[in-house]
Amino acid sequence: MAVHKSKKSRSCRGMRRSHDALGKATLSVDVGTGETHLRHHISPKGYYKGKEIIKQKVEAEQESDEG
Repeated sequence: MAVHKSKKSRSCRGMRRSHDALGKATLSVDVGTGETHLRHHISPKGYYKGKEIIKQKVEAEQESDEG
């Protein structure tokens, strides 16, 4: 079993952990709807790069009732 030769100081421990912090999430604004969303993800209403990728359930039900 491996045994430490000497104890790591608080300073060395802190320097090692200096890069472990989480960064803030990068947000983007959708071109068509103006919604804020995570980069490279669809917006909450189903839009990506100004195009509707996923239709909302309410809209889909209304279209099926009309047709």
